Parts: sequence; structure tokens; C-alpha cells
Amino acid sequence: MGFLRIRTSVDERPGRLASLAGALADRGGNILGLSVQTDADGTVDEFVADIPAGPETVRATLEGAGGRCVRVVPATAHELTDEPTRVLLLASRLVAAPWRLPELLGELLRADDARWLYGETVDELPDPTRLVVPVAPRRAVRVRRAALPFTLTEAARASAFVRLARPPAAPVAAEREFLLPDGAQITVRPLTDIYREAVRDLHERCSAAARRFRYFTSMPELPPRMFERLCDRTRGRSLVAGHDGQVVAMANLMFSADPGIAELAFLVEDRWQGRGLGAALARILVAEARELGYAEVKATMLADNTRMRRLLVSLGATLGHTDDPGVIEARLPVGAMVPTGGRASRC
Repeated sequence: MGFLRIRTSVDERPGRLASLAGALADRGGNILGLSVQTDADGTVDEFVADIPAGPETVRATLEGAGGRCVRVVPATAHELTDEPTRVLLLASRLVAAPWRLPELLGELLRADDARWLYGETVDELPDPTRLVVPVAPRRAVRVRRAALPFTLTEAARASAFVRLARPPAAPVAAEREFLLPDGAQITVRPLTDIYREAVRDLHERCSAAARRFRYFTSMPELPPRMFERLCDRTRGRSLVAGHDGQVVAMANLMFSADPGIAELAFLVEDRWQGRGLGAALARILVAEARELGYAEVKATMLADNTRMRRLLVSLGATLGHTDDPGVIEARLPVGAMVPTGGRASRC
């Protein structure tokens, strides 16, 4: 019998995890640990199993059960410690000795190597076995792990861990003000019930095309139940942007059933489109997703919504097709993956 760490990408369909677990059981495997992570190619299941079979046999078994990009590496009994406890202990060590950040970050990610990286820029060629985690404008930690490519979930964990070594950030005010490039002053506040009428007026002022891009139908008004859902902070975070007493845009970050992923959506009044308002709201919500521990945000949009496509690509998102040829999906990592030049294959 031997311990193995097994990672495989899976299709997001009911029963797929059960089929993988059943395949391991058929080989006499005992699953001792399981985590579900987000990555650029979708959901990744990671097992630690005690199994009387070699890595190649296990790989072939899981591929036959529908696994993709299956990787199998040796593990030890030490890796069966309770993961939240392990992370909390590492965090306490980092707070006590922040200068040991590379060493402790490498331990967190079970990396082969971790070291400081200095210079004007910390971007490198995309490599799924290498993770660059910014610490300061000219300083980062570069982590390498040859056996298992880093996932977006691990990048988000690394980014959160590094923040323990930074000075405390100033609290973010509930109300924020900023200037658009054309000088217009915008106030951003959380969406609450007091904006019910203002959001109704926003929908009335928006063109049918703008509403169609947001809801996939030219919805003349927001149904009360949908408005209440957007206000519900157990379901997500929603913002309204105001100017001169009017709500001119609404942005939503909604929690999803996909592990580590939240969904973005925007409605911007026609006369405010193309002025940088959507980009500003997107950055606020992506930062919010990072603070909430999400690894990735996604946005589903109509294929002819060129303005939204350009906005998300400018923020670093990648576009992909869906089962509907008229609908595309943008995915944007919020952790510290190396983005330069696109994403390399993780298989």
C-alpha cells in the first residue's frame, strides 16, 4: 500500500466525482483527503489516497472514468494532517516571523522551491509550474513545483497568505468616490432596499439593447424578487454608482455553486457607457471577490456584447465558448497567477 496525491480536471456534471471515487475504490483505494479547486480549465479534484496500485495504473484508471489531465505523485502520511489546522499554524508562524515568507509560502503550497524576486516588474513567461506572488511593487515571491501545476485556487490562497506579512491596509469605506477620466464624479455605495425606486428608474432610462446585454432579454423593470436577491449579502455583493442624485449603473458579484467562482454582471446607463465607469466597478468587485476568498470571477454574456468583452479582456480575462453559440463566457483569475502572454497548458 502507498500514499498518492492525485489531481484530475473534471467536467462540471452531476455524478462525475462519484465515478472517480468509484474507480479508485475498484482499485482498492481508500480516499483519505479530498479538495475541490478552481483552475483555468474548470474544476479540479484532488485526492490523497492509500492505494495498492502504481501511479501509471491509477492515471489510466481515472482517465477511463472521465478524468482529464490526470497527475499522480507520491505522498506521505504527513500530508494527511488537517489542512485548515496546518494553514493556521503556518499563518501564526508568518505573523511571528514575516521575513520567512518565501520559506513558509513554499511550505503552504508544498513547493519544490520558493525565493524572493526583485525588480521593476515581476512578470515572467507563463508556466503552470511556477507561481509569482506579488508582495510589494518591486518585490515578489516566486514558487516552483514541478510535479503538480498550480491552480487558480492555490494562487488565491498564496495571495491571501502573503497579505499577512504586509502592513495593515486602511479599511475600505462603505461609500467610495472617484473621478472618471472625463472628470465626472461618481459615488459608489452598496445596493440596499433604499435604492429600489432609483434602480427602477435606471432600468426605465436604459435602452432595450442595454437591458438585453445585462439580462439576455429586454427586461423593462427588475422583478421585486430579483432585486431582493441582489440586495441579499448572503448571495453576493451588489453596488450602485450615483451621479447628481441618480443611480447611473449597477454592478453585481453573485456567489455561485462552482467552488471558488463568483459571477460578475453590470448594467450601465447608455449615456455613461464608454466612459470608464464599468471598468471602475469591475475592479472594485474583483477586489471584493479576492477579499472574500474567491479564486476566479466569470461573466456570461451575449456574443455581440463587444463593449463588455473588451472591458473584461482589458482586465486580463480570457474568453471561451459555451454550449450556446450566441453566448460566451469570460473568466478572470483574482489570485496571483503569472498572466503574461496567455495561459500555458496545465496538463
